[in-house]
Amino acid sequence: MEPIIQIKNVTKTFIGKDNQVEALKGISLDINKGDIYGIIGMSGAGKSTLVRCLNYLEKPTTGTVVVEDQDLSTLTEAELRKVRTGIAMIFQHFNLLMQRSVLDNVCFPMEIVGVKKQAARKRAMELLEIVGLKEKADAYPSQLSGGQKQRVAIARALANTPKILLCDEATSALDPTTTKEILKLLQDINKQYGITIVIITHEMAFAKDISHRVIFMEGGVIVEEGTPDELFSSENARVREFIGKVSA
Repeated sequence: MEPIIQIKNVTKTFIGKDNQVEALKGISLDINKGDIYGIIGMSGAGKSTLVRCLNYLEKPTTGTVVVEDQDLSTLTEAELRKVRTGIAMIFQHFNLLMQRSVLDNVCFPMEIVGVKKQAARKRAMELLEIVGLKEKADAYPSQLSGGQKQRVAIARALANTPKILLCDEATSALDPTTTKEILKLLQDINKQYGITIVIITHEMAFAKDISHRVIFMEGGVIVEEGTPDELFSSENARVREFIGKVSA
């Protein structure tokens, strides 16, 4: 398999006024093109920091992140912005523009890269149909449920036809039924468009049934990495304890 992301010995240290925190401690990992890659672990394990290093929203303290053979550390800010159009991201709290309609929210990333208004609106309507919200095009975020807001966020993330979709706790603010619907939508998008998805999830059924690879993180390191079957039959006590807790 061809890796689309290569993480090589990445560390990240946050320095405060009175202390410093090593969020990542020498992470090395290959993520293959077209895979769904699940990241599991307790709060504070370094999961979000790792995901944010993949598009350089957080710049590693040391080590390299290579995306499609480009070492992100060697790029200018302008070059990084260009690379980021191919690395979309969705967040726990949706990050929608409240003063814009659903349609205009989906158009927004296309406006930034200079897509003409008519073409952007046509593309946005196609994406809203994919996520099942075409009839909500003229609504505003305040009129939507949490699940609908996340569907809009997914449509917006797909606007510039990314090759990679990063999901930072994208379902943790949703109820269990809506979470399953959103995860199923992400699986369908992966299958239909071949987009590589990296997702932090506490939904163990998703990690087991849908992910191609899963990593368990603790204390800024990867404790175990493998197929879902390998991870869920792990003999590692910390992995088994975590899976037992969140699956209970």
